[in-house]
Amino acid sequence: MFNTAYLLTAADGRETVLKVAPPPDVPLLTHERGLMRTEALAFELMAAHGLPVPEVLLHEDDFLLMTALKGESWRSARPRLSDAEHGALRRELGAIVRELHTIRGDVFGYAQGPNAATWRAAFMAMVDAALADAERFGVELPDVRPAVEAQAHLLDEVTEPVLVHFDLWDANIFLAGGREEGFRIEGIIDPERALFGDPLAEMATVALFTDLDDDFKAGYGISGFTEAEETRIALYRAYLCVVMIVEGVPRGYAGEEHEAHVRFFREKLVEYLGL
Repeated sequence: MFNTAYLLTAADGRETVLKVAPPPDVPLLTHERGLMRTEALAFELMAAHGLPVPEVLLHEDDFLLMTALKGESWRSARPRLSDAEHGALRRELGAIVRELHTIRGDVFGYAQGPNAATWRAAFMAMVDAALADAERFGVELPDVRPAVEAQAHLLDEVTEPVLVHFDLWDANIFLAGGREEGFRIEGIIDPERALFGDPLAEMATVALFTDLDDDFKAGYGISGFTEAEETRIALYRAYLCVVMIVEGVPRGYAGEEHEAHVRFFREKLVEYLGL
């Protein structure tokens, strides 16, 4: 939905995936500049911690070559999974994400920016950038910043920048195996939107617009969240709503389905910020 991806087959049968960044004249959101470098960095950090990711073979600012995964996305496999199989995979994902969040960074925010020395400053810079993008592309939004600023003091609870994938929905997780031998997570892809910050920001995408399930919690090693933590998660979900509302304009999304999605994101934005 952002880069262009090609499946390449070598003469000896090896398969790789080549991702190519949009041409330089394509309008982008502020945080989308330099995503290829972020993706390569995240893959390398995750691989160094033994997490299941493709191997990066070569990368530059505008392209990334990696090994191809053999399985299929969780999203496409989901209709064939029993509830028990799905639950076991959610527990496995929780354990993977727990390990992911042991990776520390040197700065809060996106590696390519916006970023800052504290999580509160970095997140507010991310929000401001998204709102500036909305103005640049002519997207009207409710009064988001005051609502975020009113709760921003809660972000001071975050004192260590940890690696957050920030796009861990089921289309970015590949499964291997099957009913007889059991399903397992083969690999995680598309960490191009990764950032360093609050591990709770991950909960906004591992449970996209819904409550976090008990299986994931068990794998991650948590039982629930405090009221302050729930508020922080709501802030991260609201930020994602802003991004999803705005990004459709430069990408040229149109049609009834897109309009329905935007209405949904706007409703959720109001809900998360209590507007």
